[in-house]
Amino acid sequence: MLAESAQVIDRKGDGRNLQALFESQRRAFAAQPYPSLRQRKDNLTRLLRAVAQRSDEYTAAVSADFGNRHPDETVVTELLTFAESARYARRRLRGWMARERRAAGLLMAGNRCEVFQQPLGVVGIMAPWNYPFLMVMRPLVCALAAGNRVLVKPSEITPRTAAFLQSLFETVFPDGEVIAVNGDATVAAAFSALPFDHLLFTGSTAVGRHVMRAAADNLTPVTLELGGKSPSFVATDANLKVAAERIAFGKSVNAGQTCVAPDYVLVPRENEALLVEAIVAAFARMFPDAVHDDHYTSVVNDRSFDRMKALLDDAQAQGAQIITAGGGAPEPGSRKLPLTLVRGVTPAMKLMQDEIFGPILPIVPYDSHDEAVAFILARPHPLCLNLFTSDRRLVDRVVRETHSGALSVNDSLTYVAVDDLPFGGVGESGMGKYMGREGFLTFSHGKTVFRRPTLFNSARLLHAPYGSRMLGLLRALMLR
Repeated sequence: MLAESAQVIDRKGDGRNLQALFESQRRAFAAQPYPSLRQRKDNLTRLLRAVAQRSDEYTAAVSADFGNRHPDETVVTELLTFAESARYARRRLRGWMARERRAAGLLMAGNRCEVFQQPLGVVGIMAPWNYPFLMVMRPLVCALAAGNRVLVKPSEITPRTAAFLQSLFETVFPDGEVIAVNGDATVAAAFSALPFDHLLFTGSTAVGRHVMRAAADNLTPVTLELGGKSPSFVATDANLKVAAERIAFGKSVNAGQTCVAPDYVLVPRENEALLVEAIVAAFARMFPDAVHDDHYTSVVNDRSFDRMKALLDDAQAQGAQIITAGGGAPEPGSRKLPLTLVRGVTPAMKLMQDEIFGPILPIVPYDSHDEAVAFILARPHPLCLNLFTSDRRLVDRVVRETHSGALSVNDSLTYVAVDDLPFGGVGESGMGKYMGREGFLTFSHGKTVFRRPTLFNSARLLHAPYGSRMLGLLRALMLR
């Protein structure tokens, strides 16, 4: 498969086989297998400066890719978030790289035990289209902090962003520490089959399965960030106005095209109408006329827009009530879809079966907290669970009894901006973590280093022959 992979354009502009490009990265890493602290910090600093200098270029590129995405939203959700991640890693890198002393224990007393964080080598990053810059750059920060060389496969759905990233890396890394490989799904399939030392993929669960199968042939370890249907659980004691504002915000950023956006809302049956009214009002305050508002992002392409329309048509055909917030129907060709709430949903509706990944929000009423928790437990583990409550006992229960990549209490979406928190899913929402120290560890090998002195120490007691006194001592140690 690799030998027949599509031709790609390397950082110098000439055609080269993808396998050859990977092998060149292997050779370069072998020549410098442990970049110094100074080199790693310098890589992050140069990347920060270059992004700051070319920020306007990127905001224009991604807006063109989406049809419309306001520069302010891109700056907040992608550029600023990346900059914070890079600075966070740069400040803490010395401590992350330090050798960690471990206890030898009584039996091995006198020996020195350490864990040494070693770069893995050449790692791959496969990024999605919804945040096509940030979902490359945050794992890239972790991979560079860990001392690796990196190949990046941006999404072909956002081609202008992909071209920007290729140009950016050519400028910042003339020696090829980071190279972007652009191309269609054929190139992506060949990319996932390369024998990386680690592969991080962000995208759908369906594609994630293909990536994992390809990686398995090389025993390549993978981190999969997959998403899923992230619920917002509004408890009986919740402040409905606060919950509505924060759910509306989480579902309107990037027009709901976010892996941790609220996918559906569980609400007490007696509060359903009040919450729906509050969410509509909260969205309307942010975007009074969303279909004509440049600050509101378009659905990325016609295929995604048609999928949104098909979900609504299916739900309506099965008796659901459709409630549109923030303006009228989208204009032909604009792909502006205001936040649309759906009441009267059933499990048979398509919008309750797969991740929506857009500005559609099903409302699911419940009659007790037990019923709501059971509803969540009966479905695949989500990437995030949002819980709105002031009841500490309920929070503790949800922490203990449910599985999700993260639990966000009285909020939605914004926890992903905290670099000191690991980011990742569980079960069908993914495997592995990155961001912050966890990201550094993901792209490192924690090598055990055991040092035994040449002079006598306690380990000599383990050598044969064993006398009765020695066996008695060893048994005493075992039973102590």
